[in-house]
Amino acid sequence: MPGRIPQSFIDDVVARTDIVEIVGARLPLKKSGREYKACCPFHSEKTPSFWVSPDKQFYHCFGCGAHGTAVGFLMQFEKLEFPDALALLAERAGMELPREAMSPRERGGADLFEVMAGAARFFEQNLSDSPRARAYLAGRTVSDSTAAAFALGYAPDAWSALLNRFGTGPDERRSLSQAGLIIERDTQGGERQAGFYDRFRDRLMFPIRDSRGRVLGFGGRVIGDGEPKYLNSPETALFHKGRELYGLYEARRAHADFKRLLIVEGYMDVVRLHQSGITYAVATLGTATTQEHLHKIFRMTSEVVFSFDGDRAGRAAAWRALENALPLATDGREIKFLFLPEGHDPDTLVAAEGASGFEQRLLGALPLSEYLLRQLLGQVDLTNVDGRAKLAALARPLFMRMPDGVYRELLVDRLAAEIKMPAARLKALLLPAGTAKEADRQTEPAHGGRGRTQAGRVAASAGRGNLLRQAISLVLHHPEAARTVDAIGALEGVDGPGVSVLRELLTQARDAERPTTAMLLERWRDRPEFDRLTELTARPALVADPQAAASELKNAIEKLADAHGAGRRIDELLRKAEESGLNIDEKTELTALLRARSRPGDGAAR
Repeated sequence: MPGRIPQSFIDDVVARTDIVEIVGARLPLKKSGREYKACCPFHSEKTPSFWVSPDKQFYHCFGCGAHGTAVGFLMQFEKLEFPDALALLAERAGMELPREAMSPRERGGADLFEVMAGAARFFEQNLSDSPRARAYLAGRTVSDSTAAAFALGYAPDAWSALLNRFGTGPDERRSLSQAGLIIERDTQGGERQAGFYDRFRDRLMFPIRDSRGRVLGFGGRVIGDGEPKYLNSPETALFHKGRELYGLYEARRAHADFKRLLIVEGYMDVVRLHQSGITYAVATLGTATTQEHLHKIFRMTSEVVFSFDGDRAGRAAAWRALENALPLATDGREIKFLFLPEGHDPDTLVAAEGASGFEQRLLGALPLSEYLLRQLLGQVDLTNVDGRAKLAALARPLFMRMPDGVYRELLVDRLAAEIKMPAARLKALLLPAGTAKEADRQTEPAHGGRGRTQAGRVAASAGRGNLLRQAISLVLHHPEAARTVDAIGALEGVDGPGVSVLRELLTQARDAERPTTAMLLERWRDRPEFDRLTELTARPALVADPQAAASELKNAIEKLADAHGAGRRIDELLRKAEESGLNIDEKTELTALLRARSRPGDGAAR
C-alpha cells in the first residue's frame, strides 16, 4: 500500500476482528475454559501448546514462543507483509482503505492494480495465440501447466499492441504510462512528439506478483536475439524492484512453511526449479539482494541459500550479497552460498541432475562464515606478520557490520585462530570500544532484569519484577481497567528508562473508546519496544480481576512517583555531602531514605 495507513483505521480493523475466528479458520481450535487451544502451526508437536485468548485478542505458543495479535498471526501463518495482513482483515470486516492511505495516483481514480491485471491477461492470451512464443517455451522445456501457474505471457512484436488494446483515451494512456507499460515518445528538436509506444515488444512476459497475487510489474525476456536480454518494469507507485522477489507468491502457494528459501538470479531459473519440484526458489529482479529483500525473507524462514554462477560476475554478486547480509547475520539464522559448476545456471543444472542432485548440492552450500573467511584468507599470506595484520584490517569493516551476539563471537574466535592471536585481543582490535554492552549499565525496565540504579532513578523491586514492568504488564493485560486509572499526572517529572512507555500506554488506553490488548500492541508494531511488549503480554497476568488490576496499577504508579521523589532527595543530599557535608538531621534522613530504597520487596505487589 503506497500511502501511510492511519492509526485510527488500524485501530478500527483490530477492534472489528475476532482472533478466534481468524485462527479457527486455519487451525482446529478446541475450547478450554475461557481460551482455545490447538497444536502449534509453527513447530511440530503432538500435545497442544498453542493458546488463543479472546479476552486479550492474542495468541501464544508455550512450546516455541510464537505470539502476537490477529495481524501478527496472518503475517506469520500466511507469510504476509503487515499492509497485506491488515488489508485481508479490513476486507473481511467490510472496510475500505481510507483515502489518506492511498497514493495520489489512487486518489485520482485509475486503479493501477486493475491496469496491471488487464495487461497480464492480455499477455497470457497472446502466449496462447503465438506459436513462436509457445515454441520458445517448449524449447526451454517449460510445460503448459507451469506456464499457467506462473501466468507467463507474450508481448507481441509490435509497437502499439498493448496501447491499441487499452489506451483508447487520454486517461487510459496516462494510467498505462503510470504503470510503466507504455513510454512517451522522445523529444525531437526541443519538442516532444505526440504519442506513446509499448515498453515490452516480442518478449516472454513474467508477471511479478505480491503476496496477494496482484501483479506489480513485469519482467520481459527477449525471444531470439536482442538487447537487453531481460527488461523489467520501471519503478512505479506499485513496483519497487529493490523490495520484490520473483516467484515468492508461487512459493507461498506451494508451502505452508519454509525450511529455506533459495535465491537465484533469473526468472527462468525460478520457473524451471519450481517445475522440477524445488518450489522454494525465488529471484531478485536484476539487482543485488537488498536488506529489504532479506528482511522479507527472514520473516518467513531462518535459512537462505544464495545460488550464483561460479564465474567472476557470480563471485562479485555473491560478495555483494554477503555484505548486505552481514547486518542480519544474527544467532539462529543460516546464510549460505552455493556456487554452480562453470557453464551452468540453475535452469541447466536442474535439467542435467534433477531435483535430487540439485538439492544434494544445496546441502554442501558454504555457510556465510566459511565463505567470508575463505575470501579473506585468499587475499593474504599468513606466514608473516604483515599478512596477518592485513587480514585483521580486511576483516574489521565486515565485523563492524555484524550485530553483537554468539555468531559474531564464534567468528572472531575462528579468525583469531587463523591469525594466531588471542581472541579477546583480536576482538578489541576489530570492534570499537563501547560496542559490547556494559555489564553495569542500567537495565531498562521495559526490557526486564534488575539493573544497577542511579540515585534519582526508579528502584527495582522484588517479587514480580520492578514497578515499571508490573505497571506496563497491568496496562497490557487490563487496558479497560487502565482506562479508569487517573494517575498519569503522577508520572509527570518521573524520569528513568521505560517511564515514557508506561505514560504513553496509559494515554492510549485512556483515549480509546474500547481499548484492547491487541489495539495497544498494534500501535507499537513499528517501534523498538514492540517485541518486549508482546513478550510481557504472553506472560500470565499478574492479577485476573479487572478491579484488582486497577488498584494494583494505581498503587504501582504512586510508588513510582514516591520513589522518584525520594531519589531526587537522595541526589540532593549526596551532592551536599560531597560539597559541604551534612548535619546530623540530614545524615539521619539520608540513611533512612537509602534503607527504604533497598528494602527487600519494596514496590512488589503484596
